[in-house]
Parts: sequence; structure tokens; C-alpha cells
Amino acid sequence: MRKNWPHLIGYVTAAASLVYGALGLLWALGGPGFPFGVGDPDMVEEGTNALHANLLGVSTPEAAGPIIAAVGVFGAVAALLMARGIGRGALRGALVAVAGVFAVGLGVVVQDYRPLTVVAYLPILGVGKLLFGWPEGVSIGALANWPSINLTLLLLLALAWVFTAVAYLRKTRGACGNCGRDDVHDGHGLVRWGRPAVIVAMVVPLLYCATRWAWALGWPIGLEEEFYREGKEVGLWIAGAALASMGALGALLTLGLIQRWGEVFPRWMIGLRGRRVPVMLAVVPATVVALLVTSAGTMYIRLAFTMGVEGNWATNMPETLWPVWGGALLLAALAYLQRRRGACRTCGRGALARTGEKALA
Repeated sequence: MRKNWPHLIGYVTAAASLVYGALGLLWALGGPGFPFGVGDPDMVEEGTNALHANLLGVSTPEAAGPIIAAVGVFGAVAALLMARGIGRGALRGALVAVAGVFAVGLGVVVQDYRPLTVVAYLPILGVGKLLFGWPEGVSIGALANWPSINLTLLLLLALAWVFTAVAYLRKTRGACGNCGRDDVHDGHGLVRWGRPAVIVAMVVPLLYCATRWAWALGWPIGLEEEFYREGKEVGLWIAGAALASMGALGALLTLGLIQRWGEVFPRWMIGLRGRRVPVMLAVVPATVVALLVTSAGTMYIRLAFTMGVEGNWATNMPETLWPVWGGALLLAALAYLQRRRGACRTCGRGALARTGEKALA
């Protein structure tokens, strides 16, 4: 798959777009499973505020279904053209722009915080339920419901569009599909941005973590007293502190993108010590987290603009910085990837950049 993905990703994206377009047609015709607006219990519960939480929060299958169907078919055609490497000049630019619109639309515009909660809270909830029967009255099924899973799948489709655009650009300029190198570009342009990107990606989540830890320890920073008491009674602040601890652990692991222990397992890791850390073991989780926090953060920015920041401001304001966190983390991961990779097994170009070696030393 690592070798063949540039040839396959466009077809995968086209197939996924066509399938989702078919679902849109099904919903338009009255079929079950519409996951937005009136078909989303969380949005129905929000009432008139649903549009603030999600831009499709008040949509109906009769209105949104035909649009989803048309957009799905259009996306399938565009992805197929890109998979075939068709297009030069203006058409090439138009296809790349289409891919960008799909990536932003699916990964940001129609998103809210729920893909992040599915990925982050499911492990916490699973362990809590299995070992302690906590929290009471909350089921895994309520967290991983169809609307939340649907948004998570759309986020993955947004990532597929990004990869489709990357593969298409490489193919149409004659570069290697796997490494992106050609006779002009060595593919190490991002290495110098690794260190500052890591610093930003570590600091931003710690601002969020500090507020959640404070609440769990009994300091209602930025919260109204009554709201704080209600959350304390149901264990909300403990759950928030658990999620914040995961974020802090992620911030610590981010440091490995510029440290020696991010390339070679340290001595205390019995059975692994001294071995090279697989590149994708760092890049894949960092990329996933970057996408999740960016999509969630844009929702909090929308809430800040549409509903204001008065009252319990600390519940939402640290999250408005998450797109900065996500962008920095993605940049750090790409810089790490470029620094670590050696000669391409497909085209034979490239070797470890001397600048990357010096930066690590």
C-alpha cells in the first residue's frame, strides 16, 4: 500500500464520493439514516442553536439529500480525472481547487467536535466502564452513534481528497508519486520548520489542559458557580481532566519529532530499546490528531463569533486555538517525515538531508 497508494488513492476517493452521493439520493427519496439536522438527535436537542454547533444542524433530507447526491457524483468524476492524471494548465488548477474545496468542506465546514470525542473519549469510556462502571448513565453507544461516526468518516474522506491532490500534483509534474522528488526538488523544504512547529504544537494544548486540571482540582476558573457545581455532580470535570491528560501526553510525545528518542527507542523500553522508531508510528497519529483538533477547533471559533464568549468563557475559548495546534502539529509531522526518510525505494532519489542530521545532533 505504501508503494501503490499514489495510483490507488484517486480511485478510492472517487468510489467513496459516489457511494456517499448514492446515500444522498436515498435520503432524498425518504430512505433511513439521514445523519444531519433533523436526523441528528444531538442537533435536534440543540433546537434553534443547532446551526451554531453545525452548519448542517437544521438541514432536512428533502433539501440536503439532492445536494449531497449531486456533489457526490461531481466529486467522483473529479477524483477519477485526477486518478487518471488528466488535465494541464487551467484544468489542472481547477481540479486541484476542487480537491481543496472538498477537503476543507468535509474536514472543516460540515464538522463539529464529535469526531474528536469519538476518538478521544471512547478509550476513556471503555476503560472506565470495564474497570469501574463509570460514568453512570453514559453508554458507549450514545457516544459512537451514527451521526458522530458519519462525521468521522467524512473527516477521513477529507484526508483522502488531500492525498488525491498530492498524488495528482506529483503525477502531472513528473515527480515520484511516493516521495514527491524530481530532478529539481530534493523534498526536504519543510525540515527547517520542524523545531518551531513542535514548540507551538506543545504549548497550545497545554493551555487547554491547564483549565481542565484546575476544574478537576476544585478551581472553577472561567466558570459560573452553578454551572461548575452541576458539572461536578455528574463527574464532568474528572472526565475533562482525563481528556486533558491525554492531550498533555500527546504534547510530550510531540517533542519526539525533534528528539533522539523519537527516532530510536530509549533504553528503558525493554524489547525495543536501540531499535529505530518506524516513521509512520509517529507521523500517522500526529496527522490524525491534527485533523481532529482542527475540525473541532473551527466549531468553537464559530461558536465564539455567533454566540459570544460571556459566561462560561473557559469552556470554549482555549479550543479556539486548536486550529493553530493542528496546523503546527501537521507541519511538525511532515518535517519529521522529510528528515527521516532516506532514498526512495520507488525512484531511487534522495538521501537523508545533512540539515536534518545536524538539527537532530
